[in-house]
Amino acid sequence: MPLYMVERDLPGTTMERLAAAQRAVVETSNRFAARGEYIRYIRSIYIPGESRCLCLFEAPKAETVDEVNEVANTPFTKIIEVIELTPEQ
Repeated sequence: MPLYMVERDLPGTTMERLAAAQRAVVETSNRFAARGEYIRYIRSIYIPGESRCLCLFEAPKAETVDEVNEVANTPFTKIIEVIELTPEQ
């Protein structure tokens, strides 16, 4: 399943706003999945010095990720397909 990274520029944000945005994305992803549109929110990384947030999703297409973020009303600058590299054990 493809992975997508959502980039967000969030100048002046607070931890409370970040938490609320994360909840909105998780809840919206769950609603989409419940109606048969597969998407899974995986995690987010916030970079305080740059006021940037990087969010990772699993979905069959970028359009689903875009729609979830639009419906959740969470701002983003772009969505990029990525490949996760993990070390071999």
